[in-house]
Amino acid sequence: MPQRNLGKTADPRGGLPLTEMGIPRESRARYDVSVVKCDSESMSCELRVFHRTRLGVIYHGDSLHYLTSCEPASVDLIVTSPPFGLVRKKEYGNVDATEYLQWFRPFAAGFKRVLKPNGSLVIDIGGAWVPGQPTRSLYQYELPVMLCREFGFHLAQEFFWWNPSKLPSPAEWVTVRRIRVKDAVNTVWWLSPTPWPKASNRRVAAPYSDAMRDLLKNGYRPKLRPSGHDISENFAVDNGAAIPPNLLAIANTESNSRYLRYCRQRGIKPHPARFPAELPEFFIRMLTDPGDLVLDPFAGSCVAGEVCERLGRRWVCIDIIRTYVEGALGRFDTRPQRVQVPLFDCGVATDARGTFYKIYHPAAMWRDADREPLPQDGGKRRTLQSKRAKT
Repeated sequence: MPQRNLGKTADPRGGLPLTEMGIPRESRARYDVSVVKCDSESMSCELRVFHRTRLGVIYHGDSLHYLTSCEPASVDLIVTSPPFGLVRKKEYGNVDATEYLQWFRPFAAGFKRVLKPNGSLVIDIGGAWVPGQPTRSLYQYELPVMLCREFGFHLAQEFFWWNPSKLPSPAEWVTVRRIRVKDAVNTVWWLSPTPWPKASNRRVAAPYSDAMRDLLKNGYRPKLRPSGHDISENFAVDNGAAIPPNLLAIANTESNSRYLRYCRQRGIKPHPARFPAELPEFFIRMLTDPGDLVLDPFAGSCVAGEVCERLGRRWVCIDIIRTYVEGALGRFDTRPQRVQVPLFDCGVATDARGTFYKIYHPAAMWRDADREPLPQDGGKRRTLQSKRAKT
């Protein structure tokens, strides 16, 4: 079991010194404390070194301390999933959607301060419903507007993380009244202090589709499409892989990983809102080079740190809840482990050329779609259908 570093810093030969993690040498003392004043047993107000690896460090405490004290312009990528602005309170400390922007502003200023001019900020953020009615909050869309208008960020591109394994929710609107569809997509905002952040989509290329493989094999006649796009001969050039879309299809089905086994063996409650490792890995690959510094200020179980350690990026993970950083040590347990079942072995179609998710065309079951009239009140009056009623 890796040893937690709760007091003096470890021998620098066993990990990167704090100056290499973006913290100025003159500020090291405040991060190497052995006693910290806390509001509770589970949360820390200050910041302390909790664990070190060859490439990174886990801090326990408030990430605002890091954002305001580390070297300016020292971070290449911030990739994070902050607490969502949900209606129901979660144990990881989410803020009401109506108060979200005000809560986020100090972090936004810190992000702008620590990012390099050509660095990137990637935020995975889920939506929220307006309390008591089947309409959506706009908070996750207001966030990038605020970041751009108030803090000078540029929206490089929006991404959408589709979780095929997401359960139908919220149940009242989706499965009881049947007036909304399953909410299975998170928005992922990619922002930067510059319109030209360093990036390469070649790092995250996707396999060619069967149709594209047939086109490359049989040839293509250049022509003008009805949309007005002029498809040239270059379209039929085999580049070895396709440019990926901004829809990231990643099932969140972790059930028997090294991290979860570590938590079970020690009676630690796992973080309840972990994103799959492939999500931060997509952006770490596309937006950073080996040796670059990656920061997750709302690290939870330190998924981003585990990915960086594997890919040769330096990293800093911070979380305010002690239980989460205690569980995160399981991601860096170097003892022999049973191999986790691969992600694509569960409910995902495969063939000899690669791995893919299967999604049906929206019109696949449109036959007899009008067999019952729509509720004229929009479903406001709650009526329960028979359990034998067809979907």
